[in-house]
Amino acid sequence: MNRYDHGGDIYSRHVELDFSVNVNPLGMPEAVKRALSADIENWQSYPDPHSRALRSKLAQQLGIKGEHILCGNGAADLIVRLSLGARPRHVLVCAPTFSEYEKAALMAGARVEEHILKEENGFALDESIFSALAAGPDMFFLCNPNNPTGALTPSALVERIADFCEGRGILFVIDECFLSFTGQPSARPLLEAHPHLIIIDAFTKLYAMAGLRLGYLMCSDRELSERISSFGQSWSVSSPAQTAGLAALSCEPEWTARTQDFVRAENEHLRSRLRSLGLTVYSGAANFTLFRAPAALGAKLLDRGILIRSCANYDGLDETYWRVGLKTRAENERLLKEIATILRVIS
Repeated sequence: MNRYDHGGDIYSRHVELDFSVNVNPLGMPEAVKRALSADIENWQSYPDPHSRALRSKLAQQLGIKGEHILCGNGAADLIVRLSLGARPRHVLVCAPTFSEYEKAALMAGARVEEHILKEENGFALDESIFSALAAGPDMFFLCNPNNPTGALTPSALVERIADFCEGRGILFVIDECFLSFTGQPSARPLLEAHPHLIIIDAFTKLYAMAGLRLGYLMCSDRELSERISSFGQSWSVSSPAQTAGLAALSCEPEWTARTQDFVRAENEHLRSRLRSLGLTVYSGAANFTLFRAPAALGAKLLDRGILIRSCANYDGLDETYWRVGLKTRAENERLLKEIATILRVIS
């Protein structure tokens, strides 16, 4: 009942610094905070069940049709609704990857198969994915960049997978929730020519809006989108979430550019320092870092008020794999100092 399979469990213990989540280290944009504060009186009314203003703004900014966008209560909500609406029989997922894909597929009654990502290859997706796809799944989930490894699948390979899936009628689902941190372009330009392509994104990570729950799904197959939509409640996106989303979009493109510069610099600094402590560190592209350290590290850090993400519940990993989300330089320095102290004691 109380099992917690993700980062962010700051409610069952004392936590001063939460490195277990992967939201933007710059925090929520001030424009979003101001918009939320100014809009409180409007929350007495029901929200627009179709998120029309938000979808219109998203379509304009993303360069796609508004009818291809479905908003939801975060990416996790849309993953479940997608699985229930599409009703796949055989779902292919990578391992390790975000666990919600498998959970949603099992909820819909599908059989789930794992495509194992090789550690010696940096957990990167490679040409072997085509053999797995040829084996007959009717849905494939790809997290790009992947969580928890941060490995980025190049755009050229993404397009080849989209073509392969389209030719075989496989629903190709790309989770791009962390892509904005990397600078790599989205697969959105492929939507029109690939009705079997579905892209999921959210405001959660880039705009540090995890508590507001706002995500969106993009698909050019109108019939499929309507089936997915039918598995959500009538007011799945709250008024505060829609207000926050509109305000967040008003911060672009400056916000994303500033974020990418910050993440690039802090990733280099944090990973270099972790390696200097003798740890194995994986060079992902997102705003978080996967590394290996003694299994006791997490508990020792928690004793000091710092929470990091154990990756022991990811298929293919164990209790020696840890993930930390980037924070500010001062906060990152405190984490590094505490890790160094702990390693001197337990090594």
